[in-house]
Amino acid sequence: MLGIRKQVQEALEAIRPQWAEPVRAGLILGTGLGSLAGEIETEAEIPYEEIPHFPRSTAVGHAGRLVCGRLCGLPIVAMQGRFHAYEGYSYQQITFPVRVMKALGAELLVVSNACGGLNPQYAAGDIMVIEDHINLMNGNPLIGINDDELGPRFPDMSQPYDRELIDVALRVARRHDIVAHKGVYVAVTGPNLETRAEYRFLRLIGADAVGMSTVPEVLVAVHGGMRCLGLSVVTDMCLPDALKPVDVEEILAVAAQAEPKLRQIVCGALEYEAGRS
Repeated sequence: MLGIRKQVQEALEAIRPQWAEPVRAGLILGTGLGSLAGEIETEAEIPYEEIPHFPRSTAVGHAGRLVCGRLCGLPIVAMQGRFHAYEGYSYQQITFPVRVMKALGAELLVVSNACGGLNPQYAAGDIMVIEDHINLMNGNPLIGINDDELGPRFPDMSQPYDRELIDVALRVARRHDIVAHKGVYVAVTGPNLETRAEYRFLRLIGADAVGMSTVPEVLVAVHGGMRCLGLSVVTDMCLPDALKPVDVEEILAVAAQAEPKLRQIVCGALEYEAGRS
């Protein structure tokens, strides 16, 4: 991890002239959920290619912009599109924007994703508030010589997702009659989807949903002392005894339909965060 601080500083030098307000929260908007950026009172939009050391997003449904402004009364920066290991990026590249968010002042990371449902009590279009995660990505962004200025060598992961904000998210969902569950997210590398046997295994080890993101970003956020709220949109059900081929267009459509529900939960959490100050 040595050298990351210098890279972060170079990224800040590209961002600060366009938007200098102290940041309270960082948002990562996943597959099909980038339209949430339209709700931000935007003061700057910076393409990733204009920010030093930012990778380029190649995933379907990811715009590839850093949106700076205010959302629900809170100054935020939002990634409209994220990076994945299956795109060929290292875990340190994938999580570099989280380091930048922290350096901009963000105390909270709100991360969203599209996922496959493993819990038979779930249905496509439901929201899962992430309570905990399992890392099966065969990698970790914290591997390497630790920079103590960025965080501790052995960060504690007994509570990676903020319990208070989990409760807030679930209360907001109930208030708006949104079907929301509290569950465990398992991250795999991809890009292939899983076999029937793999889905059975993932369910057996305690996962409620499976995806190809989020965990690396949360690891780095926790390493940097940030609080995290994770939200998953269940875009398809991965039940091994009722499995059918996945249609990417259907997944994007379900994610888009769920976006208003996600927006209400995110705004409720940000309003709560604003009230803490």
